[in-house]
Amino acid sequence: MSTASSSISLAPPFTAESAAIKVKKAQDLWNSKVALAYTEDSIWRNRDEFFVGRGQIVDFLTKKWEKETEYKLRKRLFAFEGNRIAVQFWYEFYNADLKTWRRTYGLEHWTFADDGLMKKRHMSGNEISIGDDDRWFKPGVDVDAVEISDVHG
Repeated sequence: MSTASSSISLAPPFTAESAAIKVKKAQDLWNSKVALAYTEDSIWRNRDEFFVGRGQIVDFLTKKWEKETEYKLRKRLFAFEGNRIAVQFWYEFYNADLKTWRRTYGLEHWTFADDGLMKKRHMSGNEISIGDDDRWFKPGVDVDAVEISDVHG
């Protein structure tokens, strides 16, 4: 985070600036596979899976990243109000089980505790198979610099 944004509170209530910074911070955390941004009793819905607590989140993410290798994610602020943020996301990964490249895109709805940790995350996403030539987030590419058309976002 830049020096200018380091003095901005990333706890609710959010402003347009703090919500946008929070989204990019979450993107960075996901790309580094960190689950500590969530409350101990955080509630998650990930597509058709429901679970509660940081321990279950870590278990889910551990299994996810065993199968989904070379994972790269981009998030963009969609809306915010008070202690809630909605984001649009796109991510690509290599599916080690299917031996194919995949892209997932969708929306997440987040609710934050007063300390800024996420206490609820609901994700709805669609996943498609892509070829290597169709990948957006190849090694060395800045995920924030990739042009994503209205068709995909």
